[in-house]
Amino acid sequence: MSRRALASLATAAALTVTSAVPVIAQEVSAPFPSARFPLGERGVPAKTHKSVTGGIDLYSVSTGTAGDGYTVTVLMPNGRDYGTREVAEAKAAEVEAAGQTATLQKIIRPAVSDDPAEEIYMVRVGLWPFKEKAKADKAAKELAEAGVKARADYLGDDGVKTTGPWEMQVLTVDPRGFRGAYAASLGASVAKRETTSSMAKAQNAIAAVNGGFFNIHTSPALRGEPVGISVVRGRMLSEAVPGRSALVLKGRTARITELKSTIVAVSQDGTRLDVNGVNRLPAADELVLYTEEYGVKTPADGGAEAVIDATGKVTALRQAGGAVPAGSRVLHGSGTAAEWLWEHAWESWTVNVDAKVIDQRTGRRVVLAPDVSIIGGGVGLVRNGRIKVTAKRDGHDSVNMILRRHPRTLVGVTRSGGLVMATVDGRKPGITVGANMIEAAQLMKWLGAVQAINLDGGGSTAMVVGGKVVNKPSDGSERAVGDALLILP
Repeated sequence: MSRRALASLATAAALTVTSAVPVIAQEVSAPFPSARFPLGERGVPAKTHKSVTGGIDLYSVSTGTAGDGYTVTVLMPNGRDYGTREVAEAKAAEVEAAGQTATLQKIIRPAVSDDPAEEIYMVRVGLWPFKEKAKADKAAKELAEAGVKARADYLGDDGVKTTGPWEMQVLTVDPRGFRGAYAASLGASVAKRETTSSMAKAQNAIAAVNGGFFNIHTSPALRGEPVGISVVRGRMLSEAVPGRSALVLKGRTARITELKSTIVAVSQDGTRLDVNGVNRLPAADELVLYTEEYGVKTPADGGAEAVIDATGKVTALRQAGGAVPAGSRVLHGSGTAAEWLWEHAWESWTVNVDAKVIDQRTGRRVVLAPDVSIIGGGVGLVRNGRIKVTAKRDGHDSVNMILRRHPRTLVGVTRSGGLVMATVDGRKPGITVGANMIEAAQLMKWLGAVQAINLDGGGSTAMVVGGKVVNKPSDGSERAVGDALLILP
């Protein structure tokens, strides 16, 4: 065989071997930030890396040290752990009368982009090292026996200066290598809550995190209902709270913006009535739309209902309280809205329901195509590369939500269009402290997000990769939630 033939054969063999190696699995699709950790002592975090599939990488991050101890926090008359200076001073006097030494602690709840800083006061008793929690518990019990409500508190939860530690899971999606799609899921129904891993398994998702907040103030059977907008595969399943942050998913693209929604029912006689909500309990004189995804019967509240098929034809006009037939929607009216249905939604008439979602940054309509999903966020964190925490606009401007540290589920979009999903575990003294809102924004900026939002956190925080929960939920096991963000093959 000639030298040229041998060389050609060797080249072909080399090409064959190269093509058989899973190159993507060997490379890091999106580099992890080289900058120091933005919180605590700003050290270089310890991390492990796993390439999940093409364009998707998982990092486990650990950093910081446990330096916080325990104290006893005295509760104010309203049950909160803080109050005005006047209220706190009165409570401190009660502690002194009970024979304990009280310390008045001033704390500044930091300003956010849409809410100024707030000065609060706490009453604390004692300070013990981390390993002496039992002494704090004993002191709190003694105060309770003296008629002063109090509890032992881990100082790392306060939200003020700490050294950590922090445990995080970070999933990065590089659009140059990712060939799947993003989607939202509400599970088997809107009303029912499910675990993130259950929703991921049902759709064979590569990875998933829990989604937005759900309504814990409604009937227990309905608590899967999202608080804010939800669109799944182009179908609006919950209306928007105007101006709140949301994650808009289309195919393999993601963006964060503020949204509002409008829904109008138009009878064939030309009369119109605003639809006030989707898949939730109605208030007085409201018109609410129920879809077949609702999963339970509509409320039997004495109102009226029009059952509408896919063409807009009214197939039944009935008393309120019944199932939503497959392939249909139900307009449910209470009070004056019920009267409108009796007058303008007769059987065999047509009632069209026009639902619109408007991007408030651009003023443009979001087309609800089958490849579009929307998840309502809790709080905007980063906008156009700068920290911008919109806690008040997004309904979470309390001291507990802004200042206190909790487990967090965070989602961001990078300058190149990639997606970053992160979970910060918390409520585990000495192991991981979680993050407050400002810290969450700092973390997402550090991870390269130019737009970022906070999703539901606390015991809801969960990240699933390859069918397994990879973080450590603070409840000790995975919590059932309202919806989830899925990464599909």
